[in-house]
Amino acid sequence: MHYNVKLTNLQKQSTDCLVVGIFSDSILAGAAKKLDMDSGGYLGRLLQQGDLGDEVGQTLLLPNVPQLVTQRLLLVQCGKESDFSEAIFRKVLFRATQALKQTAVKEAINTLTELPVKNRDIHWKTRQAIAITADVLYVFDRFKSQKKPFPLRQLTFQVSTTKELKKAQKALKEAQAIAAGVTLTKDLGNNPANVCTPTYLAQQAQQLAKNYKTIKTTVHDEKFIKKLGMNAFLAVTQGSHEPAKLIVLEYQGTSKNKKPIALIGKGVTFDSGGISLKQAAAMDEMKFDMCGAATVLGVFKTAAELKLPLNLVGVIPATENLPGGSAVKPGDIVTSLSGQTIEILNTDAEGRLILADALTYSEKFDPEIVIDIATLTGAIVMALGSHASGLMGNHQPLIDDLKIAADKSYDRAWQLPLWEDYQEQINSNVADVANVGQNGGKSITAGCFLARFAKNFKWAHLDVAGTAWQTGQNKAASGRPVTLLVQYLLDKCLR
Repeated sequence: MHYNVKLTNLQKQSTDCLVVGIFSDSILAGAAKKLDMDSGGYLGRLLQQGDLGDEVGQTLLLPNVPQLVTQRLLLVQCGKESDFSEAIFRKVLFRATQALKQTAVKEAINTLTELPVKNRDIHWKTRQAIAITADVLYVFDRFKSQKKPFPLRQLTFQVSTTKELKKAQKALKEAQAIAAGVTLTKDLGNNPANVCTPTYLAQQAQQLAKNYKTIKTTVHDEKFIKKLGMNAFLAVTQGSHEPAKLIVLEYQGTSKNKKPIALIGKGVTFDSGGISLKQAAAMDEMKFDMCGAATVLGVFKTAAELKLPLNLVGVIPATENLPGGSAVKPGDIVTSLSGQTIEILNTDAEGRLILADALTYSEKFDPEIVIDIATLTGAIVMALGSHASGLMGNHQPLIDDLKIAADKSYDRAWQLPLWEDYQEQINSNVADVANVGQNGGKSITAGCFLARFAKNFKWAHLDVAGTAWQTGQNKAASGRPVTLLVQYLLDKCLR
């Protein structure tokens, strides 16, 4: 897909389709008003007949509108202008793109970016427009014997003034790079577990290093992991015949003397729960348990595309979690890389085990800050649903920066407390710490567990179990939270 931003004369613009928003409670305004005048009042008369309807996001495709050069006009109901919000803006963009996808349109001009959104400028609107369009048009058909390509190949977003054009062009560059990272993350997540193994993840990381000179990838095998003393990580790998990998990426966008930002991604390419076996229903979705790792790779791709002036380190512990004769058992005790001993009460709480050793390992890079991304707990889905990722950490300024980035990007997150009160729930009478907590607050006690391995640096944790993929019959990776993390990095570059 080719995206563009332009300031055009819509009446004289020859295109397959013009996308125009209509407010239900006001006189035609903006692009709609101009096109109505150009067409001799055609739109106004049509709307008086009620053909468009009042439901927000409803569309109406009009061919051969009088006196307009465009072949089609796609009207989108935006509801009451007084109620128009970020959420409605995103919804009408989504519905409009869905409607375009169902047509034979090869190229189109979308004027929805002209609509006023309170406290949001053209940069934000353009970024959102491209992100939503890319999301709607994304198709994972690698394993389909018959593929159904759609005709749309070029989409231009309209700006109102020459002053806005420069901002929109900057947003266009960012949005395309983010979309590339999100697409990589989605592709990795959507692959089945018999394809996307720890070895496959390592190969994809190595491919990034081949594609971008600013990225270096090192892949360590189980022999290295064992020699290093990452026994919490190794405990999870015991039941699988697939060899585990410790994948390390380094992106250098500035001086080597500048401390890197470390991103740690949970890379469980299939999670059966191990001996603490999950229920069969929806277990197929546990191929998505490596979406934290996929996010790290997506962020690295975007950083390299944008040539961000900062340094990054990515640490991905990649493994399967399966039952077997050699699998770790409930009640087993292991010594982590940090030296802390862990009583494994539940083998399905495996993500925090591999992350514990990865957090300790990241210290060797002397990072400025560390952020881990993990599909960690089902409890976060119960707490926040699919709208927001869970956010915790030990450094409030870092948490605040991530919250700002989440708001800017609309890749939302919600902070949960890591009070000392919760730490008591993961105490063990036979080891330093238990891998699951007693009573409630399971997402928080998972964060408390990780916090014990993050005492030596500024750290934040994103639990994306509810946001990294869409569940059910239409299961698919979402690509989140790539956009949030890239926005955080963009903000860092401006300081």
